[in-house]
Amino acid sequence: MTRKASRGLLAVLLTTAVMSTAAGCSGGGKASSTASEAASAAASVASRGSEVVASATAAAGEKLKGFKNGVNAKSDVKVGTPSTDHDGRATAKVTVTNSADSRKSYAVQINFRDPNGNLLDTVVVTVDDVGPKASKDATARSNRRLSGDIRPEVGTALRH
Repeated sequence: MTRKASRGLLAVLLTTAVMSTAAGCSGGGKASSTASEAASAAASVASRGSEVVASATAAAGEKLKGFKNGVNAKSDVKVGTPSTDHDGRATAKVTVTNSADSRKSYAVQINFRDPNGNLLDTVVVTVDDVGPKASKDATARSNRRLSGDIRPEVGTALRH
């Protein structure tokens, strides 16, 4: 887990514990057990979120590994403003501009981050058969529902 993700998890846990303690104090003296239960639930949710991101990251790595003899082509890729589709998943337009003199295919890893830079999800989009000096669009779609201020970025881009 990254330092930013750890700090984010700690903030969520602390906020949940404080809010639960305050709620428990107004109700009947069960603050410590309520806070403990809330912290445990928050940790469980955060853990599942981390597992989802770890799983998506592993899947993206495998997909990129399968893209044989790829060369770095990050400068050939632009990612657009994110939106949310009908299923609540983040989407972003990915535009590949082939800088080579022959047809190429691309594998592009798009990372979805929050405003603090924490990784929320990652996907790999393939864009096949892009003509020389031509552009082609694709759509990156998160693996799960994401909400709030989502910021897509190009993580890795390979061309072959």
